[in-house]
Amino acid sequence: MSQINRLEGKHILIVDDEPDVLETLKELLPMCDLTAASTFEEARDKLETHYFDIAILDIMGVQGYELLKLASDKDVISVMLTANAMTPQDLERSYQEGAASFLPKEKMEDIELFLNDVLEARAQGRSLWWRWFDRLADYFEHKFGPDWQKKHRITVK
Repeated sequence: MSQINRLEGKHILIVDDEPDVLETLKELLPMCDLTAASTFEEARDKLETHYFDIAILDIMGVQGYELLKLASDKDVISVMLTANAMTPQDLERSYQEGAASFLPKEKMEDIELFLNDVLEARAQGRSLWWRWFDRLADYFEHKFGPDWQKKHRITVK
């Protein structure tokens, strides 16, 4: 990666009910101090007792939106990573409820890039969604169809 890696040493909570997703994230983010949780209760307890810079939250299976609220209350940057909740409605809900990004598990191999974008945006005082649309516009256009933002009245800034 040619830019500064802002992830170096960051404390990140990764939450997913699929062990292979947790293992993949560990492999993709070796520069971070990762804590994994596979249930809502385990993640909630970790959020209540540990400091995290970022939380990567699955939506389905672990009550991701409840965890998003808990993380937001603690000023933890939260990224929604999902496969089953890949809908315009879930994207909008994630944005409205304070997630810093909404990522398809299909793009998980680029998680380092996406997280660096969020941290760079925060450092520069920009919207945390600053580069999201540029990076994923083609993916979501293919997934949701042409003009999906207009059809669903979604405005991600």
